[in-house]
Amino acid sequence: MIDATAYPYLARIATPADLRQFPEGELPAIAAELRRYLIASVASSGGHFGAGLGVVELTVALHYLYATPEDRLVWDVGHQCYPHKILTGRAERITSIKKKDGLAPFPKRAESPYDAFGVGHSSTSISAALGMAIAAQHQGDPRRIVAVIGDGALTAGMAYEALNHGGDVEPDLLVILNDNGMSISENVGALTKMLARLMTSKRLNALRERAKRAMPRHSFVWRAVKRWEEHAKGMFVPSTLFEELGFHYTGPIDGHDLPQLLHSLRTVRELKGPQLLHVITTKGKGYPPAERAQIDYHAVGPFDPARGVVARTPGKATYTDVFGDWLCDMAAADVRLLAITPAMREGSGLVRYSKEFPERYFDVGIAEQHAVTLAAGMACEGSKPVVAIYSTFLQRGWDQLVHDVALQNLDVLLAIDRAGVVGPDGPTHAGSFDLAYLRCLPNLLVMAPADERECRAMLTTGFLHAGPAAVRYPRGAGTGIDAGRALEPLPVGKAELRRRGHGLALLAFGALVPVAEALGAELDATVVNMRFVKPLDKTLLAELARDHGAFVTLEDHVVAGGAGSAVAEWMAAHGVGLPLLMLGLPDRFLEHGSREELLAEAGLDLAGVRRSVLARFPQFLPSATALPLAR
Repeated sequence: MIDATAYPYLARIATPADLRQFPEGELPAIAAELRRYLIASVASSGGHFGAGLGVVELTVALHYLYATPEDRLVWDVGHQCYPHKILTGRAERITSIKKKDGLAPFPKRAESPYDAFGVGHSSTSISAALGMAIAAQHQGDPRRIVAVIGDGALTAGMAYEALNHGGDVEPDLLVILNDNGMSISENVGALTKMLARLMTSKRLNALRERAKRAMPRHSFVWRAVKRWEEHAKGMFVPSTLFEELGFHYTGPIDGHDLPQLLHSLRTVRELKGPQLLHVITTKGKGYPPAERAQIDYHAVGPFDPARGVVARTPGKATYTDVFGDWLCDMAAADVRLLAITPAMREGSGLVRYSKEFPERYFDVGIAEQHAVTLAAGMACEGSKPVVAIYSTFLQRGWDQLVHDVALQNLDVLLAIDRAGVVGPDGPTHAGSFDLAYLRCLPNLLVMAPADERECRAMLTTGFLHAGPAAVRYPRGAGTGIDAGRALEPLPVGKAELRRRGHGLALLAFGALVPVAEALGAELDATVVNMRFVKPLDKTLLAELARDHGAFVTLEDHVVAGGAGSAVAEWMAAHGVGLPLLMLGLPDRFLEHGSREELLAEAGLDLAGVRRSVLARFPQFLPSATALPLAR
């Protein structure tokens, strides 16, 4: 139960319908209480933080004026949805967010009827809301549809595809542009510069609206005023972009001024056709440390609200750290290296590189498709581009990878972070499918490191390789092995025999090599660090097939189309009839939890792999006589 003494308003709000019972004059007090509750909750459990603080007033105003869930409220990305979850019946569970069996970190349709659209990737809100608006009009349903999109999400082309279509079909749709100048780090690009020039234009808006109301619609004078309005707005505020796309533009307004928000929302709520309301907010609003350090407070672990986030004591190097160090070392050694990131400087480990090599660093915004083809263009002119990208985000650039990189056999290196199960961010961020969509492409070299030193060596291998290459590595700390400073490549297509055993051969890819080694020692099995998913070490596979009774493949990836499937295809093509057990992620989306919890759920921890192997091959129990299986 919410403490009614500390939070007298929130204790009385179980749903937005309860919120609507309060007098409008009490909404600022409710917003202040909501902000305090959000700070206390995230401080105790961790989670996305700054973006939610920035939309407290907007969230209150939207749920107060719109009849949610009948009216649809679509949040972009979802980092800012914590206040929305608190006001929609999930306040008491908000500290379970991102934890196993707890609340999802982003809006999720199965979790609440107030979550109109599931989200985790950026720039989908306008498309989804437009689809809802068209369907509602087709069905004669008067429900209202609202999309809330951040200015950072407007760097993605999908947002403009939706704006272009929306202005053409002219649905009753409100798009709220939440302009705070930030994604995870600072926004980049020409659009950001344009929005930064916007000035508060209350007088201009008031003047034009009064003038239009005073004259007959579509009269000669009305049309003249309309033309003057477009020219004037181009002079005073560069809102012409949205107007030319067919959206009636209002703003910018202060997104923390509740009376002004309510007034503007009431106005646009009654207007027909596509509307765009431009709202200026501050990421981290109301918590001074988060306002001062907006990047640091985008997402946080538990912290003391009185002290703020305290720097953690460095532990094991993460794979992201290994990549960041390698990138700087290789850039110093080879001036052809250019690094690209789609708005993930911090997450992908490019902070140091961006400072040491600013003229060779390219943050393209939330534009994964552009990032891949940009790299292709660079490679055409003799540069050696490295695209640092999460596995889940590379899915958005797959068509470009096919046509613009692989088909043309261009020298592009993909450094793929967050491969496999990712953990607290849930299925939207899982890197469960990259091997399947990478290894099917001709010309592409695909690698998965077992430890930090191997990750560095594979990055060097891919960079020096003539043609496209990909290195996929997991989130978080590695095994604790020093990655070193060498820039030496591996022999392409050569696996590493880690242990010579009998009967059973464990063929492990990437992060599951340590599990295979532990089980191999228990069962006196052969253990191979396969290293290369494409090309496979076919020579070693043929040798192992001659003197082993069964193969087991292990991978932090879905079984369908993954590394185990590559081994199965080789066996089928060469008439190798050994029994084969393929272990990997199941054919379903895993929900959020720690990486360790999700691997255990998938049966990919040591206990789970042992259980699966011995259930299929009980003759390989240590106490049994290990006889080769019949072929």
